[in-house]
Amino acid sequence: MKIQILTPEKTVFDGEAESVLVPGAAGAFEVLKGHAPILSSLTAGTARVIADKREHYFRIGGGFFEFSHDKGVLLADSAEQA
Repeated sequence: MKIQILTPEKTVFDGEAESVLVPGAAGAFEVLKGHAPILSSLTAGTARVIADKREHYFRIGGGFFEFSHDKGVLLADSAEQA
């Protein structure tokens, strides 16, 4: 599945991933390939992307996450690799 982590200033991550864990407003949740479409607001916290059999962590300052048709976009107020 394709995952993008974007801020107003830059693209923080853009690539294929096995899973993504995000800090949803109602609690953290993980999305895998084939997940049902979802749109969620995010709180400040840590997002984890598993890509190339490695874990990548990103500190995000809140935002939104949308996933549909095996493509996820995390729009963050701010984000940086942890």
